[in-house]
Amino acid sequence: MKVRVTKKLSGEPIVVPIRTEFIKLQDFMKFANVCESGGMAKTFIQNEQVTVNGEVCTQRGKKLRPGDTVGFLGNVWAVSQEEA
Repeated sequence: MKVRVTKKLSGEPIVVPIRTEFIKLQDFMKFANVCESGGMAKTFIQNEQVTVNGEVCTQRGKKLRPGDTVGFLGNVWAVSQEEA
């Protein structure tokens, strides 16, 4: 199973802007290049390897909104609203 990490953290989260009001956790992990497929994201989420706002999340359909953070493998991604 190959996992892509956008970059290693230096204490700051990786900011990922979205155009919509929310994005589901599984879709976010694919969109942000956290993992290669939705199936991989599903597995990591079900195995309690993903956090949302610092808490383990097992809901792959969890709605993420700007301001939320996703943690995985020691990295953190921050959801933000894309500027128009």
